Amino acid sequence: MEFRYFQPSAVLQPYIRHYYLFESESNAAFEDTVFPSGDMEMIFNLGTGIWKSLQGDKFLDNPATELWGQITRPLAIRSSGKHCMLGVRFFTHSASCFLDDQIGVFNDQASNLEDVMGRPVRSLHAQLLDINNTERRIEVLDKFLTNKLLANQQKSERIHKVAHILSSIKNDSAENNITRVASSHGITTRYLQKLIYQHTGLSPKSFDKINRFKKSLALIGQPNVPLTSVAYDSGYFDQSHFIRDFKSFTGITPSAYLESISAVNQLLLR
Repeated sequence: MEFRYFQPSAVLQPYIRHYYLFESESNAAFEDTVFPSGDMEMIFNLGTGIWKSLQGDKFLDNPATELWGQITRPLAIRSSGKHCMLGVRFFTHSASCFLDDQIGVFNDQASNLEDVMGRPVRSLHAQLLDINNTERRIEVLDKFLTNKLLANQQKSERIHKVAHILSSIKNDSAENNITRVASSHGITTRYLQKLIYQHTGLSPKSFDKINRFKKSLALIGQPNVPLTSVAYDSGYFDQSHFIRDFKSFTGITPSAYLESISAVNQLLLR
């Protein structure tokens, strides 16, 4: 398995964290679990492999063009065959610039992007399949998203406001910081909650928890760092709270996670 990462054009850099290419030459089937990352993704499947994700009590085939909503709990996936996947990873606040639907309806699932954005996505996918050069594929995808962004410019002011609010929450890592952040931006807590949910699919509390969880993932893999230090440096009140939240997002304890870091969840550390 191999991940490669690519930067978007300058106009898209405030909205897209990176493009990535995931390739696997093995036909071996495997299972994995996707953890919450706080970011939404679009994925264009360009290989012959099949992905499935757990919906309810059944594993269902993922579509050829995927829109991954906010993942708020561990989500089991299965894979078989050879893969070539071109992905777009948005910043937490920015997928709403490219979509007309309420973001929260996509939570905890891989939706069909063609159903969401219509025929242009079908044409884009066909184009990407016809191109063999990775850089050219990214150019085509980048142009598609740039055009979509320009068509939704009326959203940009609110999007940037949400970005500043989320940045404030990240910088104030203590628990129960939402009232303080709302006050610093001159808005009510209720309006802050509404604004963030509309543009991210997350409540401020959920975003805060996922942000602390991501911090803990970056720290927990470092050598000679005790779990107590990971907990406090990630903004948790105590180690037991950290372990409880970590298990709710991964299904396993921090110690068990260290023994089972997967290729898919290495994306969270990027």
